[in-house]
Amino acid sequence: MTDSHIRRGVGVLLVLVVIVLAVTAVAAATPAGSVLVVEDASSGEQLLTTPVSEGTPVVLSYMHSVEKTPIRDVYAVHNGSLVMTRMDFQSYGWGLPARANVTRENGWFTFDPNGSYKEIYVKSGRVADHHLRVGNRTYDLVEISNAQGVRIHIANRSVLQATLDRFN
Repeated sequence: MTDSHIRRGVGVLLVLVVIVLAVTAVAAATPAGSVLVVEDASSGEQLLTTPVSEGTPVVLSYMHSVEKTPIRDVYAVHNGSLVMTRMDFQSYGWGLPARANVTRENGWFTFDPNGSYKEIYVKSGRVADHHLRVGNRTYDLVEISNAQGVRIHIANRSVLQATLDRFN
């Protein structure tokens, strides 16, 4: 092999490396959509990441610690936040809205709270049996977190992250 062949090969290799780096940089900077992230509140370790889009319903359901009746906090994904759209509960107890404009629907008390949250912290517990429904899929928060505190929030995901997620 001559020096010109080696130089040409090295040149082609350098061009390929530059192309791969450019494609990777573009993929890392290009948004692919949003994900709902559940992470350990203490360590920040990601416990769950699932795709969401504008309007995706997110429901946190659990049992009232004293009343032992179900509660559902209903949110919708909106502009990178979780907007609370309603709260459903079956009995009044500590921490529930005694003075809110509550209606009765199919055996549940329901009201429309006002709130938009960048993040929600939940201390998942075995007695409360916390579950999280994202769209049509339900996750056991107690199992995912080993009954520890979690932080729930919306994050943007790049094309590169979405591609790498498919391989994991």
